[in-house]
Amino acid sequence: MTMSRFELTRIPIIKKILASRWLQWSLIAITLPVFLLSILAGLFGTPAGSRNFGIVFVWIVWWALLILLMLPFAGRLWCAMCPIPAPGEWLQRRALVQPRERGRLDTLGLKWPRRLNNIWLQNATFLAVALFSVVILTTPMVSALVLALFAIIALSISLLFERRTFCRYLCPVGGFIGLYSQLAPIEVRVKNHAVCVTHKEKTCYVGSDAGYGCPWLVFPAALDKNTYCGLCTECLKTCPLDNVALFARPFGADLLANKGRRLDEAYKAFIMLTCALAYSIVLIGPWSILREMAYAVGSMGWWLYAAGFLAVNLAVVPGIFLACVLVGKKMGRVIASTRKLFVDYAYALVPLGLAAWAAFSFSFVLTNLSYAWQALSDPFGWGWNLFGTANWSWTPYLAGWQGMLQVPMLLVGLVGAIAVAFRTAREQRASPRVALPIVAFCIAFTLALVGLYL
Repeated sequence: MTMSRFELTRIPIIKKILASRWLQWSLIAITLPVFLLSILAGLFGTPAGSRNFGIVFVWIVWWALLILLMLPFAGRLWCAMCPIPAPGEWLQRRALVQPRERGRLDTLGLKWPRRLNNIWLQNATFLAVALFSVVILTTPMVSALVLALFAIIALSISLLFERRTFCRYLCPVGGFIGLYSQLAPIEVRVKNHAVCVTHKEKTCYVGSDAGYGCPWLVFPAALDKNTYCGLCTECLKTCPLDNVALFARPFGADLLANKGRRLDEAYKAFIMLTCALAYSIVLIGPWSILREMAYAVGSMGWWLYAAGFLAVNLAVVPGIFLACVLVGKKMGRVIASTRKLFVDYAYALVPLGLAAWAAFSFSFVLTNLSYAWQALSDPFGWGWNLFGTANWSWTPYLAGWQGMLQVPMLLVGLVGAIAVAFRTAREQRASPRVALPIVAFCIAFTLALVGLYL
């Protein structure tokens, strides 16, 4: 079934903006100074996380914008303005804005190993960061070192490998942004695949005088979901046939179309869903002992926490889900393999996972957002008062209402998960009963979060 969509680049001003080489550079010119200030504040500013610009503006302000606005409505927009890969990309191109001859890149030209052409490493790096998240989110020095490490790795990878290899295969943030971008109501796609067949030069992939080949190592004509499109619009700039466009589309179009489902992405869905629950329990739940264990890195308590965290992410939750798949397979007498059913139905967890992250972030951000006014005026905690807000007191916003507002978010995610589950059963020409255990899993998870928030 073809889902309705509208070509946004039919609007002249939108097309002009997206075709401009200054667009991405201008966005990065805003985010890069903020990123550098966050690192400097973490290294040389106050050790009090609630007063440090790096902690407040990365893990509260940026996180709120990403989870509550960018991901649901603009997909991988952040990837187009992310400052982390920018220095490496500029060195590759030996240019800031205008491309060199035929978009030529300067690297050692190494090819990323084919066996690693997946997001398993991103799954691993995300879990590694998540294990230390309580320390990273509260300790400015550690947060700054982690951000600096990301930048150094991205720069090194850019000098060794072609294009945005770091973003595509290693970035822990990029993995979950890609997963949830499937829900976003925008997409970059070709208008007519037949036109691409007749165009021999393939400038959208190899580059031209007008721009660079796809930095994300994607052939735009084969692009069928948002997961690996960084919204840089280089393909729109380099297509001489005006055959690439930005479209508006229904929410969750990629999930309902059953496009290229894979085990590594399925496991990302489990990791993200489980981490949303774990963060809710550890960071805003009533069990302070868990926060203490998560913070005390290297202690016996932390090792117990780490073992439990990894076990729940990698075995317990996927194991329960697998049991639900097996029950559904027996109920519906499905011929498809268990692996295929496990992977296909795991995508039902994508809307539920984003809703869980939105609900957690909503409470976490509203509780801590007022710290931003202090950090804005005094980013290093050195006694400055640049904008007259350094002495504003901490005030949780919408206190008493947060739980009631989180529930609708979770219900929207649950409805989306149920829709994907039943749609998957129809695709398999199976009885709807196959999806019932998956639906039960999603309902139980939602009720667990509702009970936690209320």
